[in-house]
Amino acid sequence: MHIVVCTKLTPDTTARLTVDAAGVVSWGDAKLVVNPWDEYAIEEAILLKEAHGGTATVISMGPETNKEALKEAVARGCDDAVLLWDESMAGADTLATSLVLARAIQKMGDVDIVLFGKQAIDGDTAQVAAGVARRLGWPQLTYVSKIRQLDPAARTIEVERLVEEGKQVIRSRLPAAISVVKDINEPRYPSFLGIRKASKLAVPLWTSADLGLNGDRVGAAGSAVRWPEILPPPVREVKCEFIEGTPEEQARLLVQRLLAEKVI
Repeated sequence: MHIVVCTKLTPDTTARLTVDAAGVVSWGDAKLVVNPWDEYAIEEAILLKEAHGGTATVISMGPETNKEALKEAVARGCDDAVLLWDESMAGADTLATSLVLARAIQKMGDVDIVLFGKQAIDGDTAQVAAGVARRLGWPQLTYVSKIRQLDPAARTIEVERLVEEGKQVIRSRLPAAISVVKDINEPRYPSFLGIRKASKLAVPLWTSADLGLNGDRVGAAGSAVRWPEILPPPVREVKCEFIEGTPEEQARLLVQRLLAEKVI
């Protein structure tokens, strides 16, 4: 089996995002980390490889810094990694990103399963997995909390999905694109041997040309969303007022004020 995991670097969850007067978004000195949801996809790829044999490859679209995400996945147990990037890919939305990822998967040619985290914590759209599945023409299995059965010979998979009403069991053919939630496993830590392997890993770089894509289909040019400008949130003027009196008087005055403001 060949399992591919898609990952990216995101700002640490403790990062404080700001937008300056020029519309530049920044998270200051906060470090970039492997998207937390992707850790469960990486672990599931390793578990499937260990259970059924084969290879786990991790891919990421982004600049050189994304090699850190790729090497961490290899340190945890993935076999290979590929970075997808050139300057024309900058500014991509989920539409353009899904095209690049799908083309990379098609270029590999022998992929049985593509795994994603539920969503990325920076954009929070949960659109990329669905977009890649649509471009590949594969079944998409989203919000998967458990892989109940996998038969590589019969080319079938059975999973549990978390839905609002509870759990849903779905059986599908392979190849398939799967996004996972944290209930699916417990990610392992990188091993010493894995860290050594990752440190020596030469990560190949695939550009738009390598994927057979021209500049008007990737990055900002290939994106559906056009943001004319990004503005900082307006400054809120806050005035505090303390209600004096006994508890009964405070409660009565508070209710009167809330009624006057049409809060209740």
